Amino acid sequence: MNGILQTLLSSPEPSIRYKVRLRVIGEAEDSPPLMALRQEIKGSERVRTLLAERDELGRIPPAGHPYAKWRGAHWVLVSLADIGYPAGEAELLLVRDQVLDYWLGERFTREYPAAKASKSYALKGVPVIQGRARRCASQQGNALYATLALGLADERCERLASLLMRWQWPDGGWNCDRKPGAASSSFYESLIPLRALALYAKVSGEARARIASEAAAQVFLKRRLFRRVADGSVMSTEFLSLHYPCYWHYDILFALKVMAEAGFIGDPRCGEALDRLEAKSLPGGGWPAEYKFYTLSDTGSSAERVSWGGTGKKKMNEWVTADVLFVLKAAGRLTP
Repeated sequence: MNGILQTLLSSPEPSIRYKVRLRVIGEAEDSPPLMALRQEIKGSERVRTLLAERDELGRIPPAGHPYAKWRGAHWVLVSLADIGYPAGEAELLLVRDQVLDYWLGERFTREYPAAKASKSYALKGVPVIQGRARRCASQQGNALYATLALGLADERCERLASLLMRWQWPDGGWNCDRKPGAASSSFYESLIPLRALALYAKVSGEARARIASEAAAQVFLKRRLFRRVADGSVMSTEFLSLHYPCYWHYDILFALKVMAEAGFIGDPRCGEALDRLEAKSLPGGGWPAEYKFYTLSDTGSSAERVSWGGTGKKKMNEWVTADVLFVLKAAGRLTP
């Protein structure tokens, strides 16, 4: 394990070194060395590339569609939050505004009742069917998480958190499925709001947000993060593969990472997913990104500006490995 740590600590990527020093070794976030390292992240080639297409106003195109995969302002903000971009940087304020104003617009917040799925497309907004709001809450969840993690919160974060809690389903999660009979939350739509509300509760001290995140965690814990409640079968083989980034997708590493951040990694129902994760370690050390959700391209669907280390079941991916080590450390499974 020491060999892998040394490899990561020698990475040319300052974000990898930051993740390991903060979340694995346990250096203080506000220590001068880590604050200097975050400034190195800000000036890195990766960050320069992610922000390279900003217009004269500082916005990321397309200005009116920040959710454009995976190059829009929404996804750039999420990436910067995850890689340790320094907090409170004014140069991101217009990018933040692009994202928050979009997801808090009437098109994505106005609620209206609908008796059935076919009637729910008549208006723009959030249809409420059988008493449950049908909303892709991962979108507002990512916006809230990224804004908080980047130290750019304002009063709009309180509104985002309130909307997420208002739209939470009785089982603790969220879903955008418009079929009236849909009664169970979606893994895809629930993990990111859980992450966001847990961080919001930590930052704001709001007990209601903490209670909401605890309820959301049960959506995953009662399924051991990847098994169906009904018969214990694996919900999707994709959930058991490792990826970075996950964007709005789901896998056990992303789930365990959120459980660690939110304080639920000690729940014994995380145990099997942790076992599966440990079993994926490579003979030479580290963990792979087995598949990816992006294409490295300037155009097309799911086009990314930067590479996140490539994929291959026999090749260590530094981004995946840094997150795995954080999860194992948080779970008490990393040998000192």
